[in-house]
Amino acid sequence: MSEPENKIGTYRFVAEPFHVDFNGRLTMGVLGNHLLNCAGFHATDRGFGIATLNEDNYTWVLSRLAVELDEMPYQYEEFSIQTWVENVYRLFTDRNFAIINKDGKKIGYARSIWAMINLSTRKPADLLTLHGGGIVDYVCKEPCPIEKPSRIKVDADVPPAGTLEARYSDIDINGHVNSIRYIEHILDLFPIEMYQTKRIRRFEMAYVAESYYGDKLAFAMQQAGPDEYHVEVKKNDDEVVCRSKVIFV
Repeated sequence: MSEPENKIGTYRFVAEPFHVDFNGRLTMGVLGNHLLNCAGFHATDRGFGIATLNEDNYTWVLSRLAVELDEMPYQYEEFSIQTWVENVYRLFTDRNFAIINKDGKKIGYARSIWAMINLSTRKPADLLTLHGGGIVDYVCKEPCPIEKPSRIKVDADVPPAGTLEARYSDIDINGHVNSIRYIEHILDLFPIEMYQTKRIRRFEMAYVAESYYGDKLAFAMQQAGPDEYHVEVKKNDDEVVCRSKVIFV
């Protein structure tokens, strides 16, 4: 296996009918799930996947995600996702993605930031020392021509645009609300007419804290530009759990 092949993972998918919206395009939630799966596949193939980490009481936690798209795969279309590690710091690592259509054209990119935490203490691990710092061997300078995740701000006095209680389908194997479910709930804040006339150009998530079954989630949304919206999610009227930026075109 050559060095580029070893450092970049490529994974193939099909836009299944139950993974697309009423426009016939893959949904952002499903794409986000594919991105996270690819991160897991890539890490596992190189010896630092979650199953291996769990043996030493560690796991990966997603901190930031930014996705920028020219288009979404259409129903039944084949597409692929490439992923690679851009940087490794003491407490965080940058992982990038490219979304490639059936014709081999790159139609989107994503940037993500991850931390590795101790499952008992919930504190970050030192990536440069864990397992001999072997993750740095996979750092790759493949281009990712989109901006890094940005700062997202919502004024304190913005009232909730929606509320819900975290239920069974929101909870993942770690016992807290799945990161992709926040994406789906946030996109449900917009009326269907928005998706009839526009598409998502850029989507960002910043994860701050965990929420659990039964938590009351409030979604405050503020328009920051003609087609740009910022969303802040709080649990139980108090703690911020995540923030999001949605840009339509």
